Amino acid sequence: MLAHRWTRWVAYLISWTLVGLFFASQTYLAYKYSGGSPHLGVILKFSLSEWYIWALLAPGVMGLARRLSLERGRRGRNLAIHAVISVGVALAHWGLNNLCRHYVLGFPGAISLVYTFHSNLVTYWVLVGATCGYDYYVRYRQGELHAAQLSAQLAQAQLQALRTQLHPHFLFNTLNAIATLVHRDPEAADQMIARLSDLLRLTLEGIGVQEVPLANEIDFLRGYLEIEQARFGDRLTVDMQIAPEVLGARIPYLILQPLVENAIRHGIAPRSQPGRVVIRAESKNGLLVLEVRDNGPGLAAGLDTPTRQGMGLSNTRSRLEKLYGERQRFEMGNGSNGGFVVTLTFPFQSASTADSHA
Repeated sequence: MLAHRWTRWVAYLISWTLVGLFFASQTYLAYKYSGGSPHLGVILKFSLSEWYIWALLAPGVMGLARRLSLERGRRGRNLAIHAVISVGVALAHWGLNNLCRHYVLGFPGAISLVYTFHSNLVTYWVLVGATCGYDYYVRYRQGELHAAQLSAQLAQAQLQALRTQLHPHFLFNTLNAIATLVHRDPEAADQMIARLSDLLRLTLEGIGVQEVPLANEIDFLRGYLEIEQARFGDRLTVDMQIAPEVLGARIPYLILQPLVENAIRHGIAPRSQPGRVVIRAESKNGLLVLEVRDNGPGLAAGLDTPTRQGMGLSNTRSRLEKLYGERQRFEMGNGSNGGFVVTLTFPFQSASTADSHA
């Protein structure tokens, strides 16, 4: 860590030295081809001292550029503040430059303010612009990485859904239910086949989709749950409590299916008695609240929530963190009346709002 910091400071000093040498060469050539008698040593001293002073002032200028950003928000106010500060920095550089020439380099006299003031202003604004440009580039690259991570997690969620749908035990029970219905209720058997086909088709068609309306996710869940109810029969009851006003809310694709799957696998499947899964969705204070609850045994005493947190729930938590940052909450644990509860909370955004922002 210390070696890396020293490397950065050495690179920083070399960069300002190269700037000083560049302008020294410019001054030298200007004197030479105008018929004067340039003194290279004196020119180098003046140029390097001038730019080394900027090396001392630059960190403060760059810090101000980050605090008083020109990209959004109070742009006009920040521009006015920068204009005032730029004059102060230009005067400070002029004063420090004269002190350095007199006390460090030992040259009498002082350089005129008129000679350096405008170039100092330009240097200040170049530093501000370069800092804003660099920060914008870093955020752009981070956004690309963020999008790539979200795409990878979405693909993982889709593959997990496919693994669930193609799991031999899942298919065995589904096909067994179909085989039973073929002779007893052919129409119901046809409907089960159609549901299984629709479920696989919807998962494949959703590849690359990041967000969907809640209504679409509920439709997907209905197909999934119809198949699961065929497996469990009267042992599984599903209660959907979806507020009508949130059906158009944008939510991450396949965000509910892993929660419902977790509730069925751990809350319903291990028991012989009937079980119930409740899926709730509502809006509170500009936030969308999604909840999946089962009436299973919950977590035994002494066990923590990660015991029940499989890959699906871990992926759900990670996707929410990357999509909404600190504006989301992922909570899970035993319910007050028994069972296990998973609650997701993130900003409510309707389809029309999301499209206008895009």
